[in-house]
Formats: sequence, C-alpha cells, structure tokens
Amino acid sequence: MEATSKPLLGKRIVVTRAPEQAEEITRLLEQLGAEVILLPAVAFSVPADAHPLDRALHELGRFDWILFTSRNAVRFTALRLRQMGLPALVQQVAVVGPATADAASREGFRVDYVATHSTAHALAGELGESLNGCTVFLPRSDRSDPELVEALRETGATVTDVIAYRTVAPAASDPVALNRVRDADFDVAIFSSPSAFQNLDAMLGVGTLAKLAKKVRYAAIGPTTARAMRSADVRVHMEAEEASSAGLVDAIVKYFEEHPAPLRHA
Repeated sequence: MEATSKPLLGKRIVVTRAPEQAEEITRLLEQLGAEVILLPAVAFSVPADAHPLDRALHELGRFDWILFTSRNAVRFTALRLRQMGLPALVQQVAVVGPATADAASREGFRVDYVATHSTAHALAGELGESLNGCTVFLPRSDRSDPELVEALRETGATVTDVIAYRTVAPAASDPVALNRVRDADFDVAIFSSPSAFQNLDAMLGVGTLAKLAKKVRYAAIGPTTARAMRSADVRVHMEAEEASSAGLVDAIVKYFEEHPAPLRHA
C-alpha cells in the first residue's frame, strides 16, 4: 500500500480504552499506518450493590422502554440476566449508536431505535415525546451523567435508573507504555471517557497530561470527555464529530491533514 493511503504512517498513538474495547480502534489506526501504544486507563466491574439492578430485572415486565447508553450497559445487563436465569428483554430497546446496537443484537436483544448521534443526550432528545407517559429502565455506569435522567424525565417518562456496572482504574498498568507517555514518546493520546483521562492523569501524577500538551496532542471522543479535559486545563486538539472509534480516527486524520508538520518527541 502506498504511503499516501496511510495518512497516519509514523504517528504514535496512545489508546487508553479497556482491552475489550480497544480492538476496533487499534485495527483502524494500524490500517492507516499508526503505531498503537496500548495503555488501558479504565476497567469495568459489577456493581458494589447488585440489589437495585436485580430488583429492576425481576420487574422488567413493567417497563415500556429499555435504554442502553453504552456497550458495557448491554454487556453487564445481559450477564446479570443470564446469572439470574431470566429471559432476554422483550421491551422496546433504544441505544446510543451502531456499536451499542451491535452489542445489543449479539446479546439477542431486538433494537427498536438507534440514536442518529451517538450520545446519551441525543437519544433522550430524539425519542422525545414518544417517551411521554412511558416507564423507562436505564441501566448505567456509576460514572454516568446525572443530567441524562433529568432529560428523560422532562419528556414525561417515569425513569428507573440503576447502576449496572462500575468504571474503575485498572489493577495494573504496563510500565513500558506508561514511561513512553511520561517521556512524551507519542504523537496523540485518545480518550473515550472522562474516567480514562482522569485515571491516566492520576497514574502519571495529576497535572502531567497538561504539561505534556506542549509536546503532544490529545483527542476526545465527544463533548463530555472534552469538557472534563478542559476543566483540568488540558488542551483538546481533536474532538470526534461522531462519538465512535471511526469518528475518533477521522478526527485524527483530519488534524494531521491540516497540520502536516511532524511532531518532535522528547
């Protein structure tokens, strides 16, 4: 393949996603010539208290809609259903985007609505009046934006939101990859959640990512992640127009098309 078909050739890109979520973006980046540095900054676990989730799953018949705002919400809900020996969902299911829709379909759930824009708030806005008077089950992360529940209730829905999984820091990190980041031996670090950014900054020493921004570049998957980074005085050089792996990669490619000069590494 010619170099012109690999616009990220020679670029070193840090992927901070959990291993089970990094495969797609790693493949896309490597196809475009990038060297990927895997440094997971998040991990996922079952809720500290599963009783609220179990109670909601036992009462699924009373809900009109199930809303999934992430692949992990699908994964942990399906896991708990299997553990409890309960049947798959039969309610109307709405999801935030194609990746979550694929995850739901693989778990055997029928997806009735996919948000045009891959954000939780877009899902609430697009469903709008169709939720008026409905009962909604929202299995979510312990780190999810509480404003989403309010947005859903403003549509006239009765919302039961429960923690289906926890977002936590990894038990361990690759010291070689961590040192490469600390030494600014990369071009771009990508963040798919505020937790990934906050956890990596803590691993390096709070404030380190802000200092490194003079030498390297940062990409955010969407406005929520970008806001968290900017609130820590970290410049966001690239923000995906679509909150997906493909959207992130497109933003990175576009940036380097507009800024072709090679970056210097420390």
